[in-house]
Amino acid sequence: MNTLKSVLVTGGAGYVGSVLVPKLIKKGYHVKVLDLYIFGDTALDTVRNSPLLQEIKGDIRDRELLQKEIAGCDAVIHLACISNDPSFELNPTLGKSINYDCFPYLVETAKKHNVKRFIFASSSSVYGVKEEEEVTEELSLEPLTDYSRYKVLCEEVLLRDVFDEFTVSIIRPSTVCGYSPRMRLDLTVNILTNHAINRGEITVFGGDQMRPNLHIEDMTDLYLQLLELPSVLIHRKIFNAGYENYKVRDLAYMVKRTTDIDVPIVYKSTDDNRSYRVSSKKIKEELGFVPKHSIEEAIRDLRTAFTEGKIPDPLNDMRYYNIKTMQSLKLK
Repeated sequence: MNTLKSVLVTGGAGYVGSVLVPKLIKKGYHVKVLDLYIFGDTALDTVRNSPLLQEIKGDIRDRELLQKEIAGCDAVIHLACISNDPSFELNPTLGKSINYDCFPYLVETAKKHNVKRFIFASSSSVYGVKEEEEVTEELSLEPLTDYSRYKVLCEEVLLRDVFDEFTVSIIRPSTVCGYSPRMRLDLTVNILTNHAINRGEITVFGGDQMRPNLHIEDMTDLYLQLLELPSVLIHRKIFNAGYENYKVRDLAYMVKRTTDIDVPIVYKSTDDNRSYRVSSKKIKEELGFVPKHSIEEAIRDLRTAFTEGKIPDPLNDMRYYNIKTMQSLKLK
C-alpha cells in the first residue's frame, strides 16, 4: 500500500517537471514545486489553482528554505540542475554550486525530516563513449564533462549511508523528447523537428553519434511508478531509462519522414563525440517498465504543438533554449 502523500519536486516547473506535476496532482499527491522559474512562470498554469499544489520560487542552495519546505514531505523527486553540457560550461562555478555542492545538504535534510523516498534524476551521459552494444548499469562510468561528473558524484552521495527507512533510487534517463508546457528546443529530436517545420532545413552536426531517447510521457510515468512501487524493488537501485537508440542522422530522416515535409538535411562537422547506446533491460525485467510512446509520436506531438501555436516564435524565443537563457541571466 502506498503511504506517500506529499512530494517535493525540485525543478518542478522545468521541461520534465511541468509534465510530471499535473500527473502527480491527478493521482492525488500534495505537490510542492521548488524552482527558480528562470524560464517563466506559465508552465504549471493548468494546475495552478489546484489546492494540491504549492509553488515555491526559490533556490535549492538556500539551506533555510530547504529546511522549511522539505519538512512534512514524504518523498523528494530531484530534477533541478543546470541542464546539459553547454549551459553548465557557461559558468562552471555556478553549475557546480547547483548541480553538486548543495546536493549533500539536500539529502541530509531529507533524512532529518524523515522523507521516506528520494528519487534522483541522473543522466545516461555518465557512461561516456562506449563501444559495447549493450551499455548496462554495471559498466564503468567515464563521464566526459563536468555536468556528467557531478551527476556521478551525486549518485555516490545518495548511496552513501542510506538506511531502510530512506528509500533511494537513481534514474539515468536517455535524452527526453516531446512536447512540454516548458518547452525545450535544444534536445536532439526536438531540435530536428523544429528545424524541419520552422526552418525548412534540418542541420545535423556529425550524424554518427548514437543517442538514446525516451518520450516525455514515459519519463514522467516512470517517476510516478517509482513513488508507488514497493521499496524492496527500488531501494539502492540504479536504472537506465531509455527506449530507442538511433544515430542522429537516422533521427533526422525519421523527422523528415514523420513530418512529411520534403526538407534538405545538411551535415556539418562537430567536436561533440558523445555517443551512448543505452540498455534498458534491467528496468524492464525488475520493474516491468516498458515505454509506451515512440519517437515518431514525440515528433507528431511537436508538429501539432507548432501548428496550434503552443510554441510561439520557436526559432527566436530564448526561453526554449537553455544556453541562450543562461547567457541572458546573471545568476550567482
